[in-house]
Amino acid sequence: MSAQFPPLARRDWLSLLLVWGLAAGALLLRGANAGADGPLFGDTDDAMRMVVVRDFLAGQGWHDLVQHRLNTPYGVEIHWSRLIDVPLAGLLALSGLVFGPAAIAVTGTLWPLLLLAVMLYLSARVTLDLVGREGLVAALVLPILAPAILAEFMPGRLDHHNVIVLLTMAGLLAALRALRQPLWAWLGGLIAATALAIAIEALPGIVAAILAFGLAYVADPARAANLRRFGLGFAFGMVGHLMLARPLALWFEAACDMISPVYVLAGLMVGAAYLLASLLPAPRLAWQRLALLAILGLAAIAVVVLAYPQCLAGPYAELDPWLIDNWIAAIVEAKPWHRSLGEIPAYAVGVGVPVLIGLFAGLAALRLERQSRLEWLILLVFIAATALIMLAQVRGARLAVLPAVPAAAWLIARARQAYLARRGAGEIAALLGAWLASAGIVLMLGTGAVLALLPQPSATGARAADISSGRAACLAPAAYVDLRGLPPERIMAPIDLGSHILLETGHAVVSAPYHRNEAGLLDTFRFFNRPAEGARAIAAARGLGLVVTCPALPEMQGPARAEPGTLLNLLAEGDPPDWLADVSLDGPLKIYAVLPPNLAP
Repeated sequence: MSAQFPPLARRDWLSLLLVWGLAAGALLLRGANAGADGPLFGDTDDAMRMVVVRDFLAGQGWHDLVQHRLNTPYGVEIHWSRLIDVPLAGLLALSGLVFGPAAIAVTGTLWPLLLLAVMLYLSARVTLDLVGREGLVAALVLPILAPAILAEFMPGRLDHHNVIVLLTMAGLLAALRALRQPLWAWLGGLIAATALAIAIEALPGIVAAILAFGLAYVADPARAANLRRFGLGFAFGMVGHLMLARPLALWFEAACDMISPVYVLAGLMVGAAYLLASLLPAPRLAWQRLALLAILGLAAIAVVVLAYPQCLAGPYAELDPWLIDNWIAAIVEAKPWHRSLGEIPAYAVGVGVPVLIGLFAGLAALRLERQSRLEWLILLVFIAATALIMLAQVRGARLAVLPAVPAAAWLIARARQAYLARRGAGEIAALLGAWLASAGIVLMLGTGAVLALLPQPSATGARAADISSGRAACLAPAAYVDLRGLPPERIMAPIDLGSHILLETGHAVVSAPYHRNEAGLLDTFRFFNRPAEGARAIAAARGLGLVVTCPALPEMQGPARAEPGTLLNLLAEGDPPDWLADVSLDGPLKIYAVLPPNLAP
């Protein structure tokens, strides 16, 4: 890395704009080919985010995080940050002025595509600083060939995951820039605090940033001031975000799944440890400085663990054990990467191999790039921290892929230099292999093609396609026309239908897939998976007016289908109990009115 960071030249900006335009166009075309009747918000979190934003625009208070139509009739607080709601609300309000009723679709389309442009800029900026201009093409192209990245920036993706991806990359940029420009150390601390205020899933990138500033001090004690700047920026940022996010009465309410005193204490301890290390005389040897930071770090961890031991089990620490075993454990993207290789092999290879390639390329650059070893060490810290999360849960790939891109760009640049020097068959193969091994979509499609040639149960592929298309029909706006025309009622529905019912209608629901709604989740499982009389008692206790199902949902094909007498089984056989009246019209949804006791036979 040069003393002065190379700016993006005019041709670089044009390249960025071209790649963004091609990627955005391809994503829009993909959505158009899926059909006008398909759901824009294919994920329940995206639908719920639009519900939250719309309620916020309608006047729900900043500190009021209760979803009043969820867990009906009681409501339930969810743990999402208002920091995502603000720009979305602004975009939705502006779209409403221009596009009227189409504002939700316009907002859902524009938001992720705008973030896609920011993502490409950050990838280009970090790669330009580390590798130079010869890595720029790869920095722009590889992210749009990454399945885990594209999934977070396609139209309809409103949840916070894409913002956390950007903040992780911004934290990496800050750690690199702080080596030459001290202001970036303050910014690095504030970026880390903001990411943690938005979502606890940002922790891998935050840990990487903390380690990066610590390692810079270990390598050069003259960087002690940056320890102080980052630590204080992180500590003050955490305190400020807690004051912003929660009302005064809840400042001391501990929570493991959102910004709370748990994480503010952690931020304060990091700030105190780095402040103390920066003020103490720096030990002469690197291992001594490392030992000093290790001792301070362990002390900081001990304080937080002693104060809040319950959070050692993670954000689901207080969730009902039955839900952990029977609901959380069934989420495919929450499974370890090695298990995903057996269940979703093409995707696991497509997201995992480029990260591992980036890790090995970064190690090679650390050995060969003698003038910028500290910069490459910082990059490796970010790759390793996020890759560990990916190995533990395959969904962590969305954080790991982008930090691996600069390392892959370096590998491609080196292979290209070797090709230009000799132009032999081996050099051509090395260059092509560097590109292919770093291009996730190519790996995914190639793995899928190979698997298609192997003997498999004949119905597996067709069944998977049927489930996917059936679920899409259940979530499409057109599916809710009949339900939308009914007076507001309290509804029991499968968990994955809840968010879209809230988005598309004025009804209230018992559950949607959010762990804080423990009572609603448990009641939903009990309602469908136990005998009908138990379901009737739940309906009476909650004052339900409707039961809504979609037979094509995977939930409706659950294990309870094998148990006679469960409500799920009775509905699947077209034999609802006498206290439910089928009032369905056309469409994929089945709608049942809950009859009052005096009307039921």
